[in-house]
Amino acid sequence: MFKSKLTYKNIIAVFCLIGSLVWLAAFSFPDNRLHLIFCDVGQGDAILITQGFNQILIDGGPNDKVLTCLKNNMSFFDKKLEIVALTHPDADHLTGIIPVMEKYKVDYFLIGPEGNNSAMFAELVKKLDGFCFMNVYTGDKIKLGDIVLETLWPERGWVAGRLDVGSETWEAGNSNFILGAKTTHSKLNDFSLVFLMKYAGKRVLFMGDADSRVQGEIMADNVLTSVEILKFPHHGSKTGMREDFLEKIQPKEAVISVGKNSFGHPTTEALEMLKNEGVTVRRTDLEGEIKYTF
Repeated sequence: MFKSKLTYKNIIAVFCLIGSLVWLAAFSFPDNRLHLIFCDVGQGDAILITQGFNQILIDGGPNDKVLTCLKNNMSFFDKKLEIVALTHPDADHLTGIIPVMEKYKVDYFLIGPEGNNSAMFAELVKKLDGFCFMNVYTGDKIKLGDIVLETLWPERGWVAGRLDVGSETWEAGNSNFILGAKTTHSKLNDFSLVFLMKYAGKRVLFMGDADSRVQGEIMADNVLTSVEILKFPHHGSKTGMREDFLEKIQPKEAVISVGKNSFGHPTTEALEMLKNEGVTVRRTDLEGEIKYTF
């Protein structure tokens, strides 16, 4: 008698567990809207774009806090990122990508050809061995569902003149990809990937750390128009934005991804420039995670 009661209770418990899992899965099932999340990772960049079961991660921040951002904004059973992009191999953009690649399957990895001598970059090179990675340049477009990422920088010829690689790599039509090429150019920020995201008539500009040193080159291609949201380059640094560049893109809002730092970011100069142009400023150090839904 005791046995049958225990079995009955076990059966009830199993049905309750199944019911709970079904409800949990239902509540975790994503909608089909686009969600844009600027993760709170401190002094660094990590941006998650989701639509349905499609996800794009741009940069990983300076630590593993990006994992919390992914956990909070993806279905618990979804362990795949369709695209991960590293704008440039500085630690405040790269470090968090390593644990992401250990815990999530990644279909495609977008990266510039330049590298550095850090242990963290060496670890990334190991993880990308035999992996599907792609160098992207000005004019390249990546489409995922209804999302289009257009690469605005760097320009292929500009990069070719600043990397120590064999000239055959840069022949027209050559399909070789480069990972970790050496450069005598002192500013890795100048190589930073810049993406313009287009979705349902909305435009969002992700600048990475491409600051005023290369913004004239970006404007020269004459593809820039007004955008709804700007990811302000280089955490609000003094040289983060040219005034004529800001006037060209006319963002309604600018997000500054920043944390506790010794650089004075975001600087008074950057904040004043945005204020003078009537741009609403949002900061991860003040708000934490910043979300938009389209």
